[in-house]
Amino acid sequence: MQNAGIAALDLNWRYLAFDVHPDNLRAAIEGARALRFIGLNLTVPHKLLALEVVDALDDSARTWGAVNTIRFEARDAKSRWRPLAQFAGQVPEDIRTVGFNTDSDALARALLEDLDLPRLNGVTVLLLGSGGAGRVAALRLAAEGVGGLFLINRTESKAKEIAAEIHERFPQRQVTVGYPNHAVDLVINATPLGLQPEDQLPFDEKQFSLRQARAVYDLIYRPAETPLLKAARAAGCRAANGLGMLLYQGAKALEIWSGKTAPIQEMRRALEKEVYGR
Repeated sequence: MQNAGIAALDLNWRYLAFDVHPDNLRAAIEGARALRFIGLNLTVPHKLLALEVVDALDDSARTWGAVNTIRFEARDAKSRWRPLAQFAGQVPEDIRTVGFNTDSDALARALLEDLDLPRLNGVTVLLLGSGGAGRVAALRLAAEGVGGLFLINRTESKAKEIAAEIHERFPQRQVTVGYPNHAVDLVINATPLGLQPEDQLPFDEKQFSLRQARAVYDLIYRPAETPLLKAARAAGCRAANGLGMLLYQGAKALEIWSGKTAPIQEMRRALEKEVYGR
């Protein structure tokens, strides 16, 4: 996806993947700084760890409490911080890291487009998972003005922590730790359950039925149809996987690095070919 976007923008860049143990995150970022990388994407579990590692945080990272995109910047002749992509010649030695979050906006856009929702305001949501992705999702849903938010997590204390944060930041929102006893508009899976075909559904079927839901969104995009999505469609729910969120968070990251409008359609085609084989 990113290399397709880079090629469409005619940038002399290359997007590469590296496995980095959490204990080595700081060293990896420092190595990328020394090598004059334009930027980085981070996935779990690095998104929360990076908050304490980068030199500065964009408003998006401060608001949603996670970093999934880093941009390297240097001072120009007037001592202004500028993205490394804007330096045509030799890059100065003084380089800083700035953390951004592109997941939140991407999730909101994907939910509206992929599930054909008119709005998120007033929607009732059952959110499964309270890890990094779940926390960002919960905060964004609260900011959007959902009518009711139900949080489920294997470790209940983590869900309670997020509920407390929402009560503090968005006191007018209704947040419950536990399953709803009525129908909901939307179920979101932010757990890793579904990555493997033998995985169980990410909720307790004794306490909740998909027949209580109108739509289901699974942040997992590979496999394209998780057991949750298969069950959701069988129950008559509108359903979508996380490919749209992946696309939009990646497109925004490319814009942050390059300062150019991301070629969405080229990136979408590359992503669908990789995930769906088409």
